[in-house]
Amino acid sequence: MSDLPKRFEKFQKDFPDVAKAYEQLGKAVHKAGPLNDKTRALIKLAISTGARLEGAVHSHTRKALEVGCSKEEIMQTVMLALPTIGLPSTMAAMSWVEDVLEKK
Repeated sequence: MSDLPKRFEKFQKDFPDVAKAYEQLGKAVHKAGPLNDKTRALIKLAISTGARLEGAVHSHTRKALEVGCSKEEIMQTVMLALPTIGLPSTMAAMSWVEDVLEKK
């Protein structure tokens, strides 16, 4: 079973050229600097947390696990958002992270 949201799978099916270009952009951005896989994954998780994007937090939590981030590293990344985005937003992001961690 795929972890991809059904909406994204439909997007890939309906617009394969755009989906491929989007994927290539992501790869280019990752290669554009010296950050390692774990650091990039945690930064993307932090950005998703700050933007309050539930689907992105789910996705970037899975990706962080795939590149070897520990549960503790993932949770600290979200916790670091607390003084900036506040308690309610941080608690929401923590629940989204736990959605993924509980499946593992």
